[in-house]
Amino acid sequence: MTTQALPSSLAEIVDDFQALTEPERLQLLLEFSEGLPELPDRLKDHPELLEQVVECQSPLFLTVETEKDDDGSASAVRLFFKAPAEAPTTRGFAGVLHEGLDGLSAEEILSVPDDMPELLGLTRAITPLRMRGMTAMLGRIKRKVAASSAARS
Repeated sequence: MTTQALPSSLAEIVDDFQALTEPERLQLLLEFSEGLPELPDRLKDHPELLEQVVECQSPLFLTVETEKDDDGSASAVRLFFKAPAEAPTTRGFAGVLHEGLDGLSAEEILSVPDDMPELLGLTRAITPLRMRGMTAMLGRIKRKVAASSAARS
């Protein structure tokens, strides 16, 4: 699979990972973990609005919101993640997905191939269980986006 099948924001991230050696990729993943935005106050006090991705080894919670244009149509999908600071791999994966997908349309997110995490070139450096966690995060985002899109139709 090539990055041509990805939205440009995500393709750039994948290209960045692919241009690096394996140790450098782990460092970049750590940088994404440090760049993961905090939850907005309206979600911090309402954990019931977040859904746990149980496939992740560390506790990761996420939610998806769809912004509306003035005419009421969906314009952009917003992603929110909560992961502990002591889980840099999980936070890093969430950071990659946040930076690569946040603000895109539902159609763009739904078109991302399910095996996109493998393109990061981390499969030898990260355990298969952790890789499944990232794949599960992407799958959960896509399911929530699809459900939201179907509810609007």
